[in-house]
Amino acid sequence: MVLRPNRSSTMDQPVVPHVVFLPFPAQGHVKPMLMLAELLSQAGFEATFINSNHIQDRLEHSTDIAAMYCRFPKFQFRSIPDGLPSDHPRSGSSISQLLISNRDETRTEFRNLLVNLGQKNGRWEPPTCIIADGIMSFAIDIAEELTIPIITFRTFSACCTWTYFHLTKLIEEGEVPFQGAGDVDMDKTITCIPGLEGTLRCRDLPGICRRKEANDPLLQFFIKETAAMPRASGLILNTFDRLEASMISKLGSFFSKIYTLGPLQGLSDTFAKSPSARTSSNGLLWKEDRGCITWLDSHPSRSVIYVSFGSLVGLFRDQLLEFWHGLVNSGKPFLWVIRSDSIMGEDGVSEVPLELKAATEERGCIVDWAPQEEVLAHPAIGGFLTHSGWNSTLESIFAGVPMICWPMIADQQVNSRCVSELWKIGFDMKDKCERALIEKLVRDLMESDEIVKSTDEFAGMARDSVKEGGSSYSNLQKLIEDIKSMSLAGKVSLSSVG
Repeated sequence: MVLRPNRSSTMDQPVVPHVVFLPFPAQGHVKPMLMLAELLSQAGFEATFINSNHIQDRLEHSTDIAAMYCRFPKFQFRSIPDGLPSDHPRSGSSISQLLISNRDETRTEFRNLLVNLGQKNGRWEPPTCIIADGIMSFAIDIAEELTIPIITFRTFSACCTWTYFHLTKLIEEGEVPFQGAGDVDMDKTITCIPGLEGTLRCRDLPGICRRKEANDPLLQFFIKETAAMPRASGLILNTFDRLEASMISKLGSFFSKIYTLGPLQGLSDTFAKSPSARTSSNGLLWKEDRGCITWLDSHPSRSVIYVSFGSLVGLFRDQLLEFWHGLVNSGKPFLWVIRSDSIMGEDGVSEVPLELKAATEERGCIVDWAPQEEVLAHPAIGGFLTHSGWNSTLESIFAGVPMICWPMIADQQVNSRCVSELWKIGFDMKDKCERALIEKLVRDLMESDEIVKSTDEFAGMARDSVKEGGSSYSNLQKLIEDIKSMSLAGKVSLSSVG
């Protein structure tokens, strides 16, 4: 069957734009795209949000989906396979398998779902456009086949996105791949990325550069996915202009339209009648322990260090104990998120030294998951020890909380360098995990007036960007109008050939 467009006039009928969202199946990708889906739903659009079966199952057990459907009657979740068996952990060291798993089934199911969504009353009325994650390039192939406009949403910073566009150049220059300090000077300055000369060191390159061979499947996967992105009609980034102006400008050499919409949490709060009711503001895939908010209420302003390494990064027991000793020895109260699946190895958190337990009972609070946006906005928080995922980084900037960065994978190495060297709103301790250093950095961060001042300045810029008339606010309006204009191309009828 061939879908053949028939551009019949429908200008006499009101057209409700229908946007299909396809995130990569991990919380850090689902959350910002769901924020955007909620924003476009508030604009009156019909929205179909396609999760993997695994993500959708977790979402239904941790989120009030019925309440979201009540707020947005034109919103719906759908799900498709992700190519992995149901018992696969999809976290920690196994997350790479999710990236390079067999996508044939996912691709086929996504295409079938699009066709089904487009068949209405015997006519071919395709979705107005697709907004797909930047590492789901098969969506671009299918969109081109079905002549549906598509916009790519890269959930990285502009700086890291620009870096990924130069992975091939890094290989040609002999900078990549490498595995660590044993075969390369990790502090060697990288000079072949325009606009970042002298900024990034070898250790600051994305985590996927730390491979054995240039033809490594994971490295080649990201090169391929990044190269496909400019085929989309535009790029969406969860950032704001004053934070990354030069990198956004450089990305203009690949994309004719760039929509910087960050911080999306702030933009969502600007438009939401009740920000606390946002589905995307909660833990999504994790049940939150709200008791930590009551614990924070009992502490003075800027006195607590918040610790969270995100939804994917895991720790070995020796790393856990180094952090634990460092936090305790700093003498600062700490709120620490330790996921049930975050400790790698057989020992887990068993046999914790008694002195650590006693100190934690005195001035610590450990939870399985926390309402992070609310925690960072709490006046008691004075610092954030983070894995430097982009969502966490931007949430910390928006809340005006300085950071200590301990990056491990993906974009985190680049983000941590930006935090410490470009924006000067925190410290970078990548590739180190020593209790004495952790103790020192926690104290220095909590007592640095200079870093607090810089962080407050960037927080003001972030908040200005999402106010009416701000850059991100205006870019959202532009995106809405551009999608509406796509729907004015008219509806097409379904024809069968052969």
